[in-house]
Amino acid sequence: MCDVACGGRACPATTTICERGLRQQAARCSRIFIVLVAACFATAAEPDWSAIDRSAVELLQQYIRIESIDPPANTAEAANFIKRILEENGIPARLYPSGPNGQTNLVARIAGRDRSKKPLLLMNHLDVVPVDRKAWKVDPFAAVIQNGEIWGRGAMDMKGIGIEQLVAFVTLKKSGMVPSRDIVMLSTADEENNGTYGIRWMIENHFSDIDAEYVLDEGGFGTRSILAEGKLVFGVAVGEKQTLWLRVRARGTAAHGSQPIPDNANVTLLNALHKAMELGPAKPHPVVAEMIRTIGAPLAANKYTAAIQANTVSLTTLTSGVGSPVKVNVIPSTAEATLDCRLLPGVNSAEFISEMKARINDPRVSVEEINRPEDPGASTSQTPLFETIRRAILKTHTDAIVTPMLVPHGTDSNKLREKGLIAYGLTPMVLDLSTAGSMHSDQEHIPVAEFQKGIRIFYDVISAEF
Repeated sequence: MCDVACGGRACPATTTICERGLRQQAARCSRIFIVLVAACFATAAEPDWSAIDRSAVELLQQYIRIESIDPPANTAEAANFIKRILEENGIPARLYPSGPNGQTNLVARIAGRDRSKKPLLLMNHLDVVPVDRKAWKVDPFAAVIQNGEIWGRGAMDMKGIGIEQLVAFVTLKKSGMVPSRDIVMLSTADEENNGTYGIRWMIENHFSDIDAEYVLDEGGFGTRSILAEGKLVFGVAVGEKQTLWLRVRARGTAAHGSQPIPDNANVTLLNALHKAMELGPAKPHPVVAEMIRTIGAPLAANKYTAAIQANTVSLTTLTSGVGSPVKVNVIPSTAEATLDCRLLPGVNSAEFISEMKARINDPRVSVEEINRPEDPGASTSQTPLFETIRRAILKTHTDAIVTPMLVPHGTDSNKLREKGLIAYGLTPMVLDLSTAGSMHSDQEHIPVAEFQKGIRIFYDVISAEF
């Protein structure tokens, strides 16, 4: 609870956080973290994880309470929060203001021994998607802990991972250990808007500051149920599906609703959408085939595994009607919808659209590409870093199966894969389907114990030789 005067504004224990209280709490948590981490190495080589775990939870709560919603992706406060933690622990950090609405990125670096090796880039994003406060059972920015889980917007996507990376990064610095190569931390703005003022802006304007051999981003995760029944499987994302957004528009004849007509744009659109979403089976992707071989069993049957084995189409919006509010007795001359299509790596998007148009086969219907998908392909898993990740996971979870995997959603990683970097998605937590699926929902949460274990995994990765 905020222990300063809130000037009449709501207390953070109930709704939002007053700015002064947030700054003081962040500073207090930072000081606690400095003291705890310093104490960890005063008497032993191995960090005092119990002390680090406690302070990390406090830092995550403070971070979630910063409402870095995109749009408008004003991440200045979030970036300054991370910068303050880093600099008070002896790690210089640079801010990169990038957009008109406060979009701000951050880069920090720990120098390694071998400067001939390109760095490892720890990448996370500062922005979160909007919330429907009425739909949440708790305040989405209060970061409450209930039944061993921390709830709030960004807990899963991806402030939890960001704090795991941050704490591991600072713990490495305070240990006095010099890593084998430079470790660079990048916190981006605007990931939830396709990286316009985030990773894309950094690549266009400051790529030399983030150029690396390897990237660790969000993506894979550990689970005992989502990927295979009865087995603990940790998927490390080596690739992701292409994001293709389409607008389907039907034209017809405007008329009075009392007199049905065959040339009704709404009916034409519905028929077209039905045909557009009739997808045939996709050719199995090599990464998915490798997953099945590594696991030694078929993938479990659920929406997640279905999505990584096939091209998919989701109907996301429908727009029609005349007037505001729309008139019920008017048949409109146009109706349109948007489709969120996710294509497996290697699928030709132009051919996919052409095949959709052929299925629709109606001159009254147009299919328009809203965005051009990126398809850099999957990163190889045959690297020293992937093996290092495997060992780090097995150290904490001795019964785990570690496999490369695809993820069905987009991340900042694909922009760096296009630049030739080897990018892996690592969410070092064991999750069930409801938790993994809570990102962007009104129930976003992660288990505290798994969040804490993830810090150890990141630390073991960045402190290893690779």
